[in-house]
Amino acid sequence: MKLLLAFFRLVRWQNLAFIAITQLLFYFSLVQPLYAKGVSFDFGKQHFLLLMLASVLIAAAGYIINDYFDLNIDRVNKPEKNEIDRTIKRRWAIVQHIVLSLAGILISVYIDLTTRTFWLGISNFICVMLLFGYSISLKKKLLIGNILISALTAWVIIVAFLCYYRTMFCAGCDPAFYEVYVHRFIRIAILYAGFAFIISLIREVVKDMEDMEGDARYGCRTMPIVWGIPASKMFVAVWLVVLISIICVVQVYVLQFGWWISAAYSILLIIVPLVWIIFKLRSAQSARDYHRLSQAIKAVMLAGILSMLIFRIYS
Repeated sequence: MKLLLAFFRLVRWQNLAFIAITQLLFYFSLVQPLYAKGVSFDFGKQHFLLLMLASVLIAAAGYIINDYFDLNIDRVNKPEKNEIDRTIKRRWAIVQHIVLSLAGILISVYIDLTTRTFWLGISNFICVMLLFGYSISLKKKLLIGNILISALTAWVIIVAFLCYYRTMFCAGCDPAFYEVYVHRFIRIAILYAGFAFIISLIREVVKDMEDMEGDARYGCRTMPIVWGIPASKMFVAVWLVVLISIICVVQVYVLQFGWWISAAYSILLIIVPLVWIIFKLRSAQSARDYHRLSQAIKAVMLAGILSMLIFRIYS
């Protein structure tokens, strides 16, 4: 039991649940309503569940290999959270990484062979390689690691979108409205993928400020180390303002259609917390302060993803 609990902590089960919830909400809120309009997909529920499983397995493998190579840094930054060499031996961590990665890739290849997708296997293989490269060296380089993780966060939504977009067709829908449905599907997917990318980039930089001590000791060149804390705070603040502005523009647009629930939800659970984060960022100084900000950003990320349910309400 102790080993099992350590394994779940190692693979960040809460983050894996977040990935699964994101893709489930995408299906429930954005894909399923299209069936009622006569749009269909050559991508069944069983394929979607396999896609979700592959995403979770590859992410879990990424967390393991990241902790494997971050062992010394984590002994400084998060000594109480490190499981490798304390509960799980290093060689078993490598075995778990390989098994989970291979399982995710093989599931992706199976989806390619049984649907009209043909790119999922190679795409998820690239994701595995990128996560490996990130763990070895890319995370130590200025902005490259931050952008990579943010892109992979957005990929959780993009991959689900592409699987359905590439296989959608008009079964019993009105052909005059089919293009409208397609364009709306594309716009919403881009909106959420963009949100996931920006807020993940913000959180990654805040986490770098939190982990600055251990990163500096082991030669990392993260933004706070290279540019300094004031410049890093400015970088985060600018992206927070950009994100708030985009959300405000979207809400002004949807209010034309009477989407009052969307506006109220976004203001109370996304915009106001983001403004609060900007103000708290100015006074943040300690690792504990940055950790709290990181957790607050994660909560806003969850609120943003849950807002997909609003599209279900207005579908």
